[in-house]
Amino acid sequence: MLKKIDWYILRQFAVTFVFCMLLFTVIAVAVDSSEKTDDFVKTGLGTWDIISKYYIGFVPHVWGLLYPLFVFIAVVFFTSKMASRSEIIAILATGTTYNRWLRTYFLGGTFFAVVLWFAARYALPKANDIRNTFQLVYIDKDKASGPQDGSLTHYKRTDSNTYVGIKYFDTASKTGTTFFLNELKNNKLIYNLRAETIRWDTANKGWMLAGVVERKVDSAGEKISRFDELPVKLSFLPRDLRKDEYLKERLNTPDLVKVIELEASLGNEGLNTLQVERYRRTSIAFSVLLLTLIGAVVSSRKTRGGTGVHLAIGICIAVSFIIFDRFSTVFSTKGNLPPLLAAWIPNIVFFVVGIYLYRRAPK
Repeated sequence: MLKKIDWYILRQFAVTFVFCMLLFTVIAVAVDSSEKTDDFVKTGLGTWDIISKYYIGFVPHVWGLLYPLFVFIAVVFFTSKMASRSEIIAILATGTTYNRWLRTYFLGGTFFAVVLWFAARYALPKANDIRNTFQLVYIDKDKASGPQDGSLTHYKRTDSNTYVGIKYFDTASKTGTTFFLNELKNNKLIYNLRAETIRWDTANKGWMLAGVVERKVDSAGEKISRFDELPVKLSFLPRDLRKDEYLKERLNTPDLVKVIELEASLGNEGLNTLQVERYRRTSIAFSVLLLTLIGAVVSSRKTRGGTGVHLAIGICIAVSFIIFDRFSTVFSTKGNLPPLLAAWIPNIVFFVVGIYLYRRAPK
């Protein structure tokens, strides 16, 4: 059962967290608005339109991005204040054990971790969708007709035996060049279809090829046919060829899992980015609890430098955590590090650090 001292600590925790969150939000909005002033002017939108179409999504994005740091800094700040006023010494002098005192932080950290876990799975993707839609429509609109809109080489596996390639597909006009389709059987090519161009036939809701060369290979030999135009059935639509760099941020977790499973069933590569995002939505919530306990242990000791020393130590720990997180993500998306391990490496490392600091803490 929670006692008066527990409620005192939790109240300090919540108030300081909200203060840190609002302070950093104001700073983030000020910096972002100064960088995008020219872009906002070019849109021709009013202040309220920019707030409702962009910042209503940008602010939650900042919260989700820096949420663990908000919690960590809040814990370090108010716990350091308690230590400088000898409140922690007084608490322990009443017979309260160090673990009992730390339990309050565990409860508070668990609450904030659960909030982030639900938000990362459902709320933040909606906010990111608002922010990213504004970014694509108004700020990156000049790039929309370029590579970001799908004018890239695509290589897809449509089933267990069929592979399709398209070069320079433009989702605006729904046309592409240099199309090929290969069908394999027992690792041998039995069918090849090539075309100079491919386009989406809006009237018939299907794909149409132009400048087609068809090759059929069997035991009797090779048969080649040529067509000016030829309809072809493919398992994807023009929108599926769009390279959406914001896709992983815009999908809630259930939809993200479905996309990963679909892409995996088609044998498509480059899934590490999506998988890391999936696992990070859970690991980042656990990191909130971990950083809460580390912050409490680090700042509970009364030092000559006071809050300044504790904040300096806390900032170093926070920067180290971010570096580990970024490095592990890059090694997974650009290398061969398993996504699950990449998402959890920072927590594993700092769990060991937390145990070391806990054992060294005066109790």
